[in-house]
Amino acid sequence: MTYRAKSDFLNVIMQRGFLADCTDLQALDETLTQGPVTAYIGYDATAASLHVGHLLNIMLLRWFQKTGHKPVTLMGGGTTKVGDPSFRSDERPLLDDAAIQRNIDGMQQVFARFLDYGDGRAQMLNNADWLVGLNYLDFLRDIGRHFSVNRMLSFESVKSRLDREQSLSFLEFNYMILQAYDFMELYRRHGVTLQMGGSDQWGNIVNGIDLTRRVLDREVWGLTTPLLTTSDGRKMGKSAGGATWLNAEMLSPYEFWQFWRNTTDADVGRFLKLYTELPVEECDRLGALAGSEINEAKVILANHVTTLLHGADAAASAETTAREVFEQGGAGGDLEVVTVPGNALPLPVAQLLVQTGIVSSGKEAKRLVAEGGLRLNNDPVSDPQMTVDQALIGEGLKVSVGKKKHRMVQIG
Repeated sequence: MTYRAKSDFLNVIMQRGFLADCTDLQALDETLTQGPVTAYIGYDATAASLHVGHLLNIMLLRWFQKTGHKPVTLMGGGTTKVGDPSFRSDERPLLDDAAIQRNIDGMQQVFARFLDYGDGRAQMLNNADWLVGLNYLDFLRDIGRHFSVNRMLSFESVKSRLDREQSLSFLEFNYMILQAYDFMELYRRHGVTLQMGGSDQWGNIVNGIDLTRRVLDREVWGLTTPLLTTSDGRKMGKSAGGATWLNAEMLSPYEFWQFWRNTTDADVGRFLKLYTELPVEECDRLGALAGSEINEAKVILANHVTTLLHGADAAASAETTAREVFEQGGAGGDLEVVTVPGNALPLPVAQLLVQTGIVSSGKEAKRLVAEGGLRLNNDPVSDPQMTVDQALIGEGLKVSVGKKKHRMVQIG
């Protein structure tokens, strides 16, 4: 029988599809009904921006706050120096302190969009505060003795790596101990009683719960979300072009909007529940649409997710641009976005055409222009010597050849 949650938080996330597993669902539910709970999710600073794969758990933190509780975003200033080996085939490249701090600064921009940090309603912490100064021998004696190597080797995240006979360094092997120590320290310093994360973090979360019980004799909980794949089997947020970044300087709001507009029909209802705040019934209704109507549901999805991250103006601008391209340009489908480095401009229009992939050579591009086959922002171009600069591209330059070949050029 499906568990009926009493707390608002669990009720919401179970209805919307966030819950994969929990260490003690009933005990956590009772605690959530008794008053505000503090929970955290950890983020290692391995890149200058978070990506769409992180968005599920960011929305989880947002719902946690909206239902009356206190979220903590833990920056991995310390653990990033080690690298999480969970389900990876190789060791992460090691970053220096300056690179880690730059990445943390970039990631903070996203959290500020989704969480309210005012008056202590949410906290952003950094595990470097307690990990960097650890005394190795004291740590081994006081913390390491609580971990069984046999048990650590049995966790799927480690076992899968060893089964493939891929190297697992002693540095990486320490990661799960450090993450467990994070949970205990967060409880001790900030009263954190719940760790949340993707289901690939289950072993690390359980270690933290066990360590807190052994050392402090306190009960804490863990909760995981499913690892999402799209209906066609792709990992959420991954595409041929790489990660779908959340920072505007790494991926424009228009490209972010397009990512959601291009959602597969079968995923629309599920993604509306997970990535927007629309009522569940409305998500189900929109997800059940068919034919051309499902495309309008995708626009609603794209607008709501883009509004949360980049603001309503950015979402409206992206929709307007897309409709101009699809309806006036006759593209009748997805629009490929091409990014041009700012330092490469100005650029001859013939060279730009080659870079967009619309033509294969400069000679073909010049012939196309001479024959009147090129339009920029729907205006015909007749001069093969024309150059394209930053002012012309602006927020986006629509390049059209005939009625079916279109590209959106943006400055990267």
